[in-house]
Amino acid sequence: MKRSYIIAGLLVTLIAGWYLWQKGSSDHLQGSNLKPEVSVVTMQPEPLILTKDLPGRTSALRMAEIRPQVSGIVTKRFFVEGSLVQQGQQLYQIDPATYQAACNSAKANLSKAEANLKSLQAKAGRYEELVKIGGVSQQEYDDAKASLAQAAADVAIARSEVSTAGINLDYTRVMSPISGRIGQSKVTEGALVNANQATPLAVVQQLDHIYVDVSQSSEELIQLRQRHQGQVGDSGARSTPVQLLLDGKPKGQPGTLKFSDVTVNPSTGTVLLRILFANPGNEILPGMFVHARLEQWRDDHAILVPQKSVSRNADGSVSVWVVGQDGKVNPRPIIVTEVVGDKWLVSSGLKAGEKVVYEGIMKIQPGMAVKTVEAALSPVPAK
Repeated sequence: MKRSYIIAGLLVTLIAGWYLWQKGSSDHLQGSNLKPEVSVVTMQPEPLILTKDLPGRTSALRMAEIRPQVSGIVTKRFFVEGSLVQQGQQLYQIDPATYQAACNSAKANLSKAEANLKSLQAKAGRYEELVKIGGVSQQEYDDAKASLAQAAADVAIARSEVSTAGINLDYTRVMSPISGRIGQSKVTEGALVNANQATPLAVVQQLDHIYVDVSQSSEELIQLRQRHQGQVGDSGARSTPVQLLLDGKPKGQPGTLKFSDVTVNPSTGTVLLRILFANPGNEILPGMFVHARLEQWRDDHAILVPQKSVSRNADGSVSVWVVGQDGKVNPRPIIVTEVVGDKWLVSSGLKAGEKVVYEGIMKIQPGMAVKTVEAALSPVPAK
């Protein structure tokens, strides 16, 4: 009896084990038929503008160093330091007494020469009639004509001296050659100044527009010109607007790239670029450290892939997982060039409409069928 109970227990155990094995196998097969769910990003062409922030220094549009052109004592100053002055406005007065005297002397010499010329003209006219009737010799007549010519030359010399004296007298009034803001005066009333001295009396700077000089690597400049063929003029400048940045924030209206140097700095490998900005109110002063945001190039149909979707291989190449039209996922090598926010700019390997796996990469294998859900991503701002 006891033996029969043991046999019955073994049969029950075997039947239960067989049932559980069958159920597990069924569940495993059913699970193997489920597709893993992954979030994907559908590649769509986007307008993209790539920019580069270049540091630089500001300088005045025009700058005039005021220097005296005659020597003398400064008797008066006509401006307030730091104020705006106009072209042709008098800035200083140099003592004109000696120059006025020289001018008066030159005018007197001119009057003397003109009087002598009139006398000789009358004498030459009389001799011309007398020589015909033998009243004077031919030699006397020739001497009269020569004296007349010399007197005419003396008049011309005297007029030149009057003009020179007048110019020097005008130079005692030191004028501003340009309109702009004038800086510190280096001299005061009573100071002795010399003609064409090395130290300027003051400096006037035109600040309604201002230059920003920045440096860009020669390689980037070559790429810039290749991408903007047709926009680069004979001077090397482009008409593409440039934004001025002050403390990292855009300031004022966009400027224009006006000049590109023709030589490369051998120590830095950079080229000087000069950009012109409007400066209403003269808020930006020469010598300030600023940045210029220069547009490198733009693409209205750029393909951008999230950095999270990109895998970098041991050899340095990059790839993404692409879901094909058959719903199966496979890796694909791509080429990326620029980082734009949290995305890579794709130069080759992807096209519009293709689906790239964004999340769930760890649970997929090549050739596996997957269930896709579109990921929600924010648009990428211009770089």
